[in-house]
Amino acid sequence: MNGAIRTAIRVEGIVQGVGFRPFVYSLATGLGLGGFVGNDGDGVFAEVEGSPTAVGEFLRRLEREAPPLARIEHVTATPLTPHGPAAFTIVTSGLAGPRRALVSADTATCADCLRELADPADRRFGYPFINCTNCGPRFTIVRDVPYDRALTTMADFAMCAPCAAEYHDPGNRRFHAQPTCCPACGPRLRLLDATRAELPGDPLTAAAGLLRRGHVLAVKGLGGYHLAADATSERAVAALRTRKHREDKPFAVLVADLDAARRWCGVDAAAADLLASPARPIVLLPRRSDGELVLAESTAPGNRRLGLMLPYTPLHHLLIRAVGCPLVLTSGNVSDEPIAYRDDDALARLGGIADAFLIHDRAIHIRTDDSVARVFRGRPVLLRRSRGYVPEPLTAPVSFPRPVLACGAELKNTFCLAKERHAFVSQHIGDLENAETLRSFTEGIEHFSRLFEIEPLVVAHDLHPEYLSTKYALDLDGVELAGVQHHHAHIASCLADNGIAGPVIGVAFDGTGYGADGTIWGGEFLVADLAGFRRGGHLAPVPMPGGAASIREPWRMAAAYLDGAFAGAPPDGLEVIGRNSGRWGPVVTMARMGVNSPLTSSAGRLFDAVAALLGVRDVISYEGQAAIELEQRADLSEEGFYQASIHHVAPFRVDAVDLVRAAVTDLEAGVRREVISARFHNGVAAAIEAGCLLLRERTGLGAVALSGGVFQNTLLLGETARRLRARGFTVLTHARVPCNDGGISLGQAVVAAARESADPGQGIAD
Repeated sequence: MNGAIRTAIRVEGIVQGVGFRPFVYSLATGLGLGGFVGNDGDGVFAEVEGSPTAVGEFLRRLEREAPPLARIEHVTATPLTPHGPAAFTIVTSGLAGPRRALVSADTATCADCLRELADPADRRFGYPFINCTNCGPRFTIVRDVPYDRALTTMADFAMCAPCAAEYHDPGNRRFHAQPTCCPACGPRLRLLDATRAELPGDPLTAAAGLLRRGHVLAVKGLGGYHLAADATSERAVAALRTRKHREDKPFAVLVADLDAARRWCGVDAAAADLLASPARPIVLLPRRSDGELVLAESTAPGNRRLGLMLPYTPLHHLLIRAVGCPLVLTSGNVSDEPIAYRDDDALARLGGIADAFLIHDRAIHIRTDDSVARVFRGRPVLLRRSRGYVPEPLTAPVSFPRPVLACGAELKNTFCLAKERHAFVSQHIGDLENAETLRSFTEGIEHFSRLFEIEPLVVAHDLHPEYLSTKYALDLDGVELAGVQHHHAHIASCLADNGIAGPVIGVAFDGTGYGADGTIWGGEFLVADLAGFRRGGHLAPVPMPGGAASIREPWRMAAAYLDGAFAGAPPDGLEVIGRNSGRWGPVVTMARMGVNSPLTSSAGRLFDAVAALLGVRDVISYEGQAAIELEQRADLSEEGFYQASIHHVAPFRVDAVDLVRAAVTDLEAGVRREVISARFHNGVAAAIEAGCLLLRERTGLGAVALSGGVFQNTLLLGETARRLRARGFTVLTHARVPCNDGGISLGQAVVAAARESADPGQGIAD
């Protein structure tokens, strides 16, 4: 070919398992180009040969028209010597060399597959494992890279002739789709009773019948087992709650489609996009008071919001269509355990909860719980980053000179492996409080290390010596350890989430974190960048009578705050004292004497105290329950606020007892508790505003990063952001990683990298 050119192309990013090779094939052949395309450890490689015009058009369209699930990070093109335009082919994947290829997250069933699923004339009609290059299982079935069928849990299923023909047909939607299968050759459903005996009849039809009759069903999904029940049946949901030992925490609800979601909740355009996105997270939405139907009270007792999700597997679509009503769909576990994902383990652990098991024979390689999100000011915000998002990497605002493992926190644990500019934050692991969760943590680290070929040389960890994640780090050999203060990690996580390095004013409000001085922090104003921080201010410390017992029993924090607010003589007749009169005196004495009463600046414990004072919750059954319910009680129309005094000596102290004292005054005056809750929330926001103004005067910084689990409270977050923006601050909040401890590992990783990269004597000193 006269004037022909040849170009080698390298594409990096999420380009395996998303139909990228067939896309390149179709694009090249459509332009009359010769050459080849393949996968290797770096991503996708290709060579194209043809006229300069055609090659130029190929390069322009390569990024512009990429498959919907692709995430292109980098494209390089290198001229080669032409040697004749042979036909364009897809070549065998290459395994040599270091691995840099990225793996796609599991993706909800696409519209094309749903049409086939519902078409009686299609050979995959009603088949619960339908998928194509644009949807289906990815991360949860991948054993290794490159992403080829032989390295997934689909390796056990040999394709039948029709599926193989589709797989090898460049014009077919399933061209090189690794999980391709059909009823003749793919996974199959079975329905077992609690004794593991197989039940007769069509498994799906029989399972739907059980749900309609009020039974609890264990359902094997993409990343593990769910427990399902009829969300409109109080008897069914109450039974699930009792068996699962989950007293009050809201359940997620699966609805058939967006129209159904709108019947139950307020769904704006941003929420609709999030619900229907390929990731399909659980989305927290405001409940409608005028809904056509009534959910079981036990689904989300006393909660203004409901966690809704749309079907994301063919099985979900088929099941909810067959049942005909919303379903509670919650993690397949007993409270505080990780989600079950292996069949034998699920049958053993869930046997006392589920009446029957809807299972299949496609293995799950890595357990992955559902993601949880909400919309804040028009943009998605992740509260739990897991299925649908993991293992897609985050690009860090600092490069990693050496590979890093960050071990995360104790609660809501995630870990993070990082190299170059990529930070791979793991799926939600859970609370590291038992052997099963710790095993999930260690197995996950091994899998990520193998998948992304990261052998960490630096290991970052929390300063708390008793965290299992810290102990894991300290037991490793041949690595450099990097201890990172908990609240610095929170702020660094927010900075990384926003792609900046700081410095900023960081407000880290949460329940518990090991302070740099050995005390319990949690209401912190920091001056921070990625490499370091100093404590600019904090909530004035109060005792936690009984230590960890104060977390489980918020009335203890009410006792400590009331004793401080009224110099040991709180007003007579307060209900919280009457409800706990038998233990009130000894607990107050314990706090005054400092016996088993560590000091804390925790904002979470302040919220607990006010919740108990207002009669919201004296004892909790899950983390943050008292604060969550206090927010639920707030009158959203109330604009008044309580004021806390500030002691200006650096680091400044915010007297939160003033807020408690003001709440008691209103309570005695007969002010509605909903109004008191709102004034308290607004008062905390006002105190944050005052603290940030003081630090701006001292540092000249004009950006504020808000992080920590307390900022899951949308009332507090919204009012704080409003006040700060009105004062001219740039306000940074979380979106891609949680503000709670699920984001800590990312913060630890970027802190370790920034310290290594920082010039000596530069940055903010701890």
